[in-house]
Amino acid sequence: MAYAFHRALVALGVALATLPGARAEESGPAARLEPEIGLDTLSVTATKTAVPAVDALAGTSVVPRAALDRLQPGRLSEVLRDVPGVTTQENRTDPAQAINIRGLQDFGRVNVLVDGARQDFQVSGHGANGVFYLDPELVGGVDITRGPTATIYGSGAIGGVAAFRTRSIDDILAPDETAGFVQKQGFGTNGQRFVNSSALGARIGTAADLFGQFVFRDTAPYRDGAGLPVPDTGSDLNAGLAKLTLRPADGHAIHATALLQRFDFVNGGDTGGGARFANAVQADTYTVGYRFARPDVPLVDLSLDSYATTTHDALTFLQDSPRGVYSRLGTRAGDRLTYDIATMGFDAHNTARFETGPVAHALTLGGDGVANRVRTTDRAGGFGAAFTPSGRRDLAGAFLQDEIQAAPWLRIVGALRRDSYRLDGGAYRAGGARVSPKITIGVAPLGGLELYGTYAEGYRAPTVTETLVQGLHPFPAFTILPNPALRPEVARTVEGGVNLRADAAMGPEDSLRAKLAVFDTAVDAFIDMQAVGPTYFVPAIPGIPASACSGRPGRFPCVIPVRSYQYRNIARADLSGVELEGIYDWGRGFVSLAATHIDGRDRATRESLLTVPPDRIGTTLGLRFLADRLTVGTRLTLVDARTDLPAGSRNRATKAYGLVDLFATYAVTDRVTADVVVQNALDRRYRQYRDALASPGLVAKAALSIAFATR
Repeated sequence: MAYAFHRALVALGVALATLPGARAEESGPAARLEPEIGLDTLSVTATKTAVPAVDALAGTSVVPRAALDRLQPGRLSEVLRDVPGVTTQENRTDPAQAINIRGLQDFGRVNVLVDGARQDFQVSGHGANGVFYLDPELVGGVDITRGPTATIYGSGAIGGVAAFRTRSIDDILAPDETAGFVQKQGFGTNGQRFVNSSALGARIGTAADLFGQFVFRDTAPYRDGAGLPVPDTGSDLNAGLAKLTLRPADGHAIHATALLQRFDFVNGGDTGGGARFANAVQADTYTVGYRFARPDVPLVDLSLDSYATTTHDALTFLQDSPRGVYSRLGTRAGDRLTYDIATMGFDAHNTARFETGPVAHALTLGGDGVANRVRTTDRAGGFGAAFTPSGRRDLAGAFLQDEIQAAPWLRIVGALRRDSYRLDGGAYRAGGARVSPKITIGVAPLGGLELYGTYAEGYRAPTVTETLVQGLHPFPAFTILPNPALRPEVARTVEGGVNLRADAAMGPEDSLRAKLAVFDTAVDAFIDMQAVGPTYFVPAIPGIPASACSGRPGRFPCVIPVRSYQYRNIARADLSGVELEGIYDWGRGFVSLAATHIDGRDRATRESLLTVPPDRIGTTLGLRFLADRLTVGTRLTLVDARTDLPAGSRNRATKAYGLVDLFATYAVTDRVTADVVVQNALDRRYRQYRDALASPGLVAKAALSIAFATR
């Protein structure tokens, strides 16, 4: 079916390109390149009202489509490392990834959205507890706000919000073009075999837009910087994206999106003991929404959106080492384990713009709801059902926010949000509610310079897994106990920042954009895995050697000592840090800088929090030639060591490392663009913090995009 869809897209694109009046010479990628400066791109994650990222009174960053095209990423982590305060955790045998913002991740602490739809997939294992599937070729831009200042954009986001926009008709057509398509093919070395993207769109006057995209990606196991093969790191992707927008009358718009992704891969890095599973992941997202906005009706800017996200992960047992746990349990090739996690939700809000004397207001009132349904079916040993239990959780929220322009130099944002939740699984039930405030004051003492200060609170309800997880980990032996008494986390953040905007500072064509943020966050009742109770003894699993037994007499001939663990509320977690982002563009080139320092500790023990990433600084230099048709540049990333791990952590320390990437983009004609990227050009062997496997060595990639359009 995927192949047929691909052929249909290409055939329709060719037909569009041959229509009378087609003017490919005035279209194509070169005519539609976005600005290099992401800080000038509009952002909505901080307040739900659109402002350039540099003007947001929050730690806000935007990754435009141009940055994705330039770097040709195989994973979103390759782009997100340029965003201050943001890191990723990956299991390289699995295309999924987790986002960490300001040292917080897992179980919804970062609200990941795809076209406004929450991505709440979570499977317990040796990796992250909260991941999402999204191929970068489908992404039209990323909008990120760090900290609980963005809780207006979703319940539980005490770490922040990462909103991914999938590609749309505006990514392939200029405003005066009616139909066209973009065909892209890319090739690479060191596992990056082939990627194909076919995107087409048509505008039916002003009444409707149609857009479709097909993506196929084939990757193979790669070698690390020492030339050593890293097994099971390849995957195949087939994805389809379809969008429809209807405009029945002036100011009214109805939109619908369907995103279907199918990933096939072998996962041998998350099970331990040599076990290997064949994974087939189906990640689907559907959205339907309505928007009314018209300049002559300032009191109504209404958005009504609903969505459904389903992630189905079917694992088929392949093999285990002779002494592996699954072999000893009698698991046979072909046994199945499935995880089904469905998320349904809605978001409704209206922004009324009005004035009270000299003061301008943008008053936003809204609400949202989320329902998580988790179902695990395990016929491959029982560990999956034990550690990712079935259950349901419902979240509901309502918010009120007023953005006030009190004077040309003074902005004030005040907001209140009420969250409530209900959790149900077997014999356990839990619930709670809370109101969280936010106040931000921005002062602009000079043109182009603005200072702001924020106090904001956030509220995160426990998840199904944190509350209900219960089972025995066989070897090393330990048990995990449920905890229906878990309390929600409450985050309190104080943040100060500086926004800088300057044009023609040192030349007639130059521009400078920069953001600096300093934050301090305290998370009360922080939920973490803790050892509880004394060591006790359980029957040994058949096949475990006698040397592992205690020799204690009793009913069973062999027993083993076991510790118990449980998700518990620790008194308080303290996180603080500094983030810097800036770019200077002088027309003939640009240079950017992104730097992050985060410290996070358990207040009682002063031990470092496991999720706190090492310090990082990155810079990109790009130069433009041949009337801006050719851009060449380099990206340098420096990451500090991470050795201060909490006691008892099973994570490994990481060494400091530096990476050098090279890139070139050339608009061969106005409709043909070529991209070349060399990642890890020095072939450095390194491992990202919290990743289980070494990252790829040198990777070279090339892509060619051809565009056609008609007016």
